[in-house]
Amino acid sequence: MTHRPSQPRTDSPRHLTEDRVAIRDLAREFAMKQVLPVANELDPVRGTIPDTVKKAMAEVGFFGIMIPEEHGGLGLGVFEYCLVAEELSRAWMSVSGLLARGNGMGGGFTPEQEAALLPKVARGEYLGAYALSEAEAGSDVANISCRATRDGDDWVISGTKMWCTYADEADYLVLFARTDPNKDPAKPHRGISAFLIDKQRGGFPAGISGTKIRKIGYFGWSTWELSFDDFRVPATAMLGAEGKGFYLAVSGLEVGRAHTAARAIGLARGALEDSIAYLHTRRQFGHELADFQHLRFKIAKMAADIEAARQLMYSVATDIDTGRRCSLEASMCKLVATEMAERVTSEAVQIHGGAGYTTDFQVERHWRDARLTKIFEGTSEIQMRIISDELLGRAGE
Repeated sequence: MTHRPSQPRTDSPRHLTEDRVAIRDLAREFAMKQVLPVANELDPVRGTIPDTVKKAMAEVGFFGIMIPEEHGGLGLGVFEYCLVAEELSRAWMSVSGLLARGNGMGGGFTPEQEAALLPKVARGEYLGAYALSEAEAGSDVANISCRATRDGDDWVISGTKMWCTYADEADYLVLFARTDPNKDPAKPHRGISAFLIDKQRGGFPAGISGTKIRKIGYFGWSTWELSFDDFRVPATAMLGAEGKGFYLAVSGLEVGRAHTAARAIGLARGALEDSIAYLHTRRQFGHELADFQHLRFKIAKMAADIEAARQLMYSVATDIDTGRRCSLEASMCKLVATEMAERVTSEAVQIHGGAGYTTDFQVERHWRDARLTKIFEGTSEIQMRIISDELLGRAGE
């Protein structure tokens, strides 16, 4: 007789404090009760994440995990941020992406802006979107060509941006543009500045237009190509020092890569848990699929790979929270977790057979979204370049 555990153990509380276990369990309950049913209903029809989910996230404090308590947040760290991200991603990766629309959006605010804005961010009332990448400036961020030209007390912005997820629904955009027209080929990252652009939810102000990008996944919200046509912002809209925007853009890479790793782990865990359930309900040749050794070994390998990536993510999150520079380890973590997620979710589709290639089961969603994690926050190839440069030195130098 096959032993069937009442609830598959697909992660471990090892090395987690009691408080962190409580946060993880809160996020898990929220994800399974309030996010997963919505995802199962809306993702197959490319529906939009409802405002009720965002409101519920705000009520439990998810938009303020890393915001200091004096500004209305929970005052926690990247470790807790990643715990919540994994749980939300297990249900719907798009909802886990909403975390990054709050939590300070990577910083760059002055102390006065923090005091005025962060309480609103923590309450989910002031959520942002990034306008950074361009058609010729994705992995090569320093190649930005969108321009901002000074005109009296204003900056006039012209150019295009790609991959601006949530740009329509956001309350503000963080826009990166070249303010120095004399681009230095040897140091192209110089002369890029950042701007904070306030806007109304649900659309774009005059001077900004958008075209939706036709994605194969990451549904629940829209991703945009934005066009700026002599769009004016006051000089006071600049974030940080003029010409130093590149450093703001890359300052949050370690956090972003740990967050992406956590999301990839959540997707893989969802695929594993769904596969375990399917193997117990599907029968072939007079036996549960769970009785067949080759399928059992697939599950064992999937679970081991997930846990290995999770422990690396825990290590990186701990390093970030203690203030230790860990760009190498963060790249390793992002690479390992996202490559793992694509393998595991693909195996889950295979385990489901023909059923896995339908929208009747969630594994195809996990698979589509896992594929994206290898691209955003730096492609797998960029991570391998960072890792190899750190270990071998830059090629040609």
